[in-house]
Amino acid sequence: MSDTATNNTRVWNGVTIPAPGTYELDPAHKLVGFVARHMMVAKVRGHFDEAAATITVAEDPTESSVSATIKTASITTGVADRDAHLRSPDFLKSEEFPTIEFQSLGGVTKVNGTEFVLPGELTIRGVTRKVELKVEFEGAGRNPYGMDIFGFSAHTEIDREEFGLTWNVNLETGGVLVGKKVRIELEGEAVRQA
Repeated sequence: MSDTATNNTRVWNGVTIPAPGTYELDPAHKLVGFVARHMMVAKVRGHFDEAAATITVAEDPTESSVSATIKTASITTGVADRDAHLRSPDFLKSEEFPTIEFQSLGGVTKVNGTEFVLPGELTIRGVTRKVELKVEFEGAGRNPYGMDIFGFSAHTEIDREEFGLTWNVNLETGGVLVGKKVRIELEGEAVRQA
């Protein structure tokens, strides 16, 4: 399985990957973002300030797993009124559903080079749907503080209405105020805990 190894990385199928262990998302080096269509002509970007993830890198890398929690009240798009509306019952219902949850299912599949697919279940407003994250492994190493780290980026697209986020306004010119499709974009570093 492993061609060569150090105490913090190993080579697997031609890619240098992290050693087995439990890793936590570094809150100082993360982005949990999204992109949605506005008025059928533009994109609105936003992110969640508060998110945590635990990544278990298995001895067999394909059996690795991820669990993540995102605080819905931490949503920000740079416009206070819009952020308040997104937290409201029209969208995330942050008071009733304080978190968005992700749990991987069935391990990781290598697609090509450093590209992987991570299937899992995403729960928003108490509704759970299967999603597939397209993951790009960005590299592994040791930071200047002696901590083992690795980097990644990932994305997927969901239909927000499948999670009960159905609020919208019809436009006089045709179409709707808020698009149904939402692209989720993730970037981060994970730090070894054990």
